[in-house]
Amino acid sequence: MTPARIFVTGAEGFVGGHLLPALGAAFPGAELLGLGESRWDVTDRAAVFAGMARLRPEVCVHLAGIAAIGAAGADPARAWEVNLHGAINVAEAIMEHAPDCRMLFVSSAECYGGSFRAGVALDETAVLAPMNLYAATKAAAEMALAALAARGLRLVRLRPFNHTGPGQTEAFVVPAFAGQIARIEAGLQAPEIAVGALTPERDFLDVRDVCAAYAACVARALPEGVVLNIASGEAVPVGEVLDRLLRLAACKINVVVDPARLRPVEIPRAVGDAGLAARLLDWRPRFTLDETLRSVLDYARGVVTG
Repeated sequence: MTPARIFVTGAEGFVGGHLLPALGAAFPGAELLGLGESRWDVTDRAAVFAGMARLRPEVCVHLAGIAAIGAAGADPARAWEVNLHGAINVAEAIMEHAPDCRMLFVSSAECYGGSFRAGVALDETAVLAPMNLYAATKAAAEMALAALAARGLRLVRLRPFNHTGPGQTEAFVVPAFAGQIARIEAGLQAPEIAVGALTPERDFLDVRDVCAAYAACVARALPEGVVLNIASGEAVPVGEVLDRLLRLAACKINVVVDPARLRPVEIPRAVGDAGLAARLLDWRPRFTLDETLRSVLDYARGVVTG
């Protein structure tokens, strides 16, 4: 399908900055909405309803949210307002003013939480067992939207695993490492990199691959109410990610564990099974981890040098 109007909430954010060009390339005739006058505060219910009545998109990709675990935990009330109630506002506005619009809700693999303790690659049938406030807000939004889907909302739920790329903030592990390396190379930081836990294994993706999956969801007719993992299927220790980045560094750097960077709750291994996305979307990651890490480090170097 080639929609005439695609609306992206949170288009000004990290993923949105990569998704809009991906959608533009995939649907050259489509009108892409979400920046400028079409940018919404999803917590402003009246503005959301008025905007939806004006724009009437055919597809809405709902990215807007507080995405960092630490940021959500620091302001729980705001996290619930944005991640849960903001999603409900968008969904109910769609149902009232653009009932034929498909809503792609970007949730998170963090929702699986305690289910990762099984140590295996989880598919979409795994129980949602959030272990932090961010994950709880996303899981609650999923349940609320599923209830609205029973009343007619055309819903696709997406659960991406850890994804990174140029432009992501240092609230996330890969750009946090890369930013420190870039500052050390520039002589702005002592040759020591502060880290948290290095033993956890995570399923890392390139944001460009994630956006390709979202674009494929827009393009294809999918079963109503489908839930899709977006994952690489490979678990990589955080320490290995750091080692690979350090091999790209232009100088020798010592590693120091910073207790402030250690999370109180850690899942040893979190990895996803994206077999359903492979079948329904013909999607698989294209970028290697090394390509992704180099792109993040190069971006961080550019920020430091101006």
